[in-house]
Amino acid sequence: MVDQMRRASRSVCANLAEAWRKRRYEAAFVSKLSDSEAEAAETQTWLQFAVECHYLPRETAAILYTEYDAILGMLIQMITHPQDWTL
Repeated sequence: MVDQMRRASRSVCANLAEAWRKRRYEAAFVSKLSDSEAEAAETQTWLQFAVECHYLPRETAAILYTEYDAILGMLIQMITHPQDWTL
């Protein structure tokens, strides 16, 4: 579980970096942002599992989950308004 959570959380940042490099092409930019959004949501799912399996205190997970909600909000804003970010 820990390994999968690490991979998903790192993938959020990696996909965002790829999206930024592809910002000349709106469809490619949005596609990579969508991948990043999916990985952020997956990370939240792993946080929920970690709490249910008693691997992570609920309070700690709640803080991290809230941070990922903010990240997801920013990604969705970028996805719905790509013209503000593309070249």
